[in-house]
Amino acid sequence: MKKETPRGRADLPDMAAFTELCHSHGLKVTPQRNEIFRQLLISRDHPCADALYRRVKRKFPGISFDTVHRTLQTFTDLGLAHVVEGTGVPRRFDPNLDDHYHFWCRICRRVFDLPVRDQDKRGVALELPDYQGYRVLKARLVLEGVCAECLQKTHDDMDGGRSL
Repeated sequence: MKKETPRGRADLPDMAAFTELCHSHGLKVTPQRNEIFRQLLISRDHPCADALYRRVKRKFPGISFDTVHRTLQTFTDLGLAHVVEGTGVPRRFDPNLDDHYHFWCRICRRVFDLPVRDQDKRGVALELPDYQGYRVLKARLVLEGVCAECLQKTHDDMDGGRSL
């Protein structure tokens, strides 16, 4: 169901798998829905609905923001994307369904995927006590800080452009 994508990763569903999943859930495969999914797949920036709307609107000028937003929610409901929580408003979407963390830069506001290291595989949620009536199914981690690029710019600004 997965194959190499323009984003350069093998962990994302291809368009044929997308079409099959839509059909299995009784959804029409429209050119607009295809384009929204394609734009999400090739994105590297964990886009919000507005960013995807602007990209899709180039090909489909008549598409509405509401259509893009509802379609992204449908993709999330079907398991084709995740909402990246903890990055403030607006919500961002991620087509990478493999286990990974997110790093949110508080300066440039970009979101980066971070791999789950072998020593992290057990996960914090599995070490939590089993609360009566609750069962942890998934844990999400969003780290906040300053990305390497912004950190370098901050260093450059602080020392007048000289290397420290």
